[in-house]
Amino acid sequence: MKRIQINILITAFILTVTAGCSKDYLEKKPYNALPVESAIQSEADLLIAVRGTYAGLRNLDLYGRTIPLLGDLMGDITYQSVSNSNRYTLYNQYAMSVADGNALNMWTAAYNVILRTNNIINANIQETDNVKIYKGEAYGIRGLIYFELLRFFARPYTESPTADGVPIILEFSPNIKPSRKSVAEVYTQILSDLGQAYSLLGSYSNSSRISKFAAKAIEARVHLTKGDKTSARTAALEVINSNEFTLIEDDNYVAYWRNPAPLTNKLETIFEISSDGVSNLGFDALGYIYNQNGYGDFLCADDLFALFSDTDVRKSLLSEGIRGGTPAVFVNKYTNITTDRDDTKVIRLSELYLIAAEASLGTDDAAARNYLNEIATRRDPSFTGYTSSGDVLLEDILIERRKELAFEGQRFHDLNRLKRPIMRSANFPSTARDIPYLFNKRLLPIPQAERDANPNISPNPGY
Repeated sequence: MKRIQINILITAFILTVTAGCSKDYLEKKPYNALPVESAIQSEADLLIAVRGTYAGLRNLDLYGRTIPLLGDLMGDITYQSVSNSNRYTLYNQYAMSVADGNALNMWTAAYNVILRTNNIINANIQETDNVKIYKGEAYGIRGLIYFELLRFFARPYTESPTADGVPIILEFSPNIKPSRKSVAEVYTQILSDLGQAYSLLGSYSNSSRISKFAAKAIEARVHLTKGDKTSARTAALEVINSNEFTLIEDDNYVAYWRNPAPLTNKLETIFEISSDGVSNLGFDALGYIYNQNGYGDFLCADDLFALFSDTDVRKSLLSEGIRGGTPAVFVNKYTNITTDRDDTKVIRLSELYLIAAEASLGTDDAAARNYLNEIATRRDPSFTGYTSSGDVLLEDILIERRKELAFEGQRFHDLNRLKRPIMRSANFPSTARDIPYLFNKRLLPIPQAERDANPNISPNPGY
């Protein structure tokens, strides 16, 4: 009875205050929020928005951890130790469901970043040189994120350009319920965004910001993934032949990976997601889940470790030990897990040489070998280089890609674009070692929560 009386008094108070309010009072905008169209009114506002967009890329289920980790875990690079913190267990087993939290958070975080880029791109403010750069960065980020969404949630272009891709959203609308565009339509948008980025952006400032070279480098990866070798080669060589960046040599390879800070010297890194002593994910960072002083859940697959010769400098970032009572190979590519955390490499110059090698194959095998050997002989000074051609050379290129880009999240996508089975070692669960192509779980599930909110989004098969 007492609670009912209190509720009546509160209701009466609200009615009295409302009755005494003017219309102007009721129509005031909330003091702690701005409508989208009013959020960016100046160049300074735009810069703040750009910084927020970069921060969004650091999300746990984007480049903070999930994108690079799943790119190797769902392939044949890294596996979950029997001694683990129960993170990504269903991916190790290829047993994900529509309720998977990482898939939901990746989808949500990706579209949050896309919303931020849209607000920057659509901001109606006076164009200056800085405004052009900020918008160019937004275009580049939007293209990159749509590309990641496609690679995880949609069939490869090389299989079916008309298959369901992901929704394309280019401007803010509170009531929009978009359906999925085709894979081909999303690729068209991605390449348009990267082209806009390239036209608006200036020269490289540091590795933590997208430059015109980063836009072109990502474009090369997009073309290769799409199966357009001619365009992939052209884009890769545009960056290589600019002579803006230099490859890591074997004598500074370890030091390069030990450095947690963004670079200004144009050594190897074309674009990376920055984490430092203040802006970082702490225990949720990528390095923490690999490093044995962190969770150390994920280990190097035995068959990958066997590919490295003793003189290959890349082997120095791996070490043998015991975990969970069994022999294991530890990943030491990310060692900065306490103060200034390791940045997440998005694209490096070495990958562009490997893209140029694969894209040259079939039309100029000599050039393909040269691009491949630029990487292989640098990593292993005792190796005199590949001499193969044709199909054998393709396998050599893919082996070097597997070794060079290990623990950076590209292997799963390579196997998908090439429509190859995923043959995982005995380190993996017995039920998840031979993953055939067209197996439904080679796509992430469209989150059930998203489909509940928007019935126009079709599900992925098998979920």
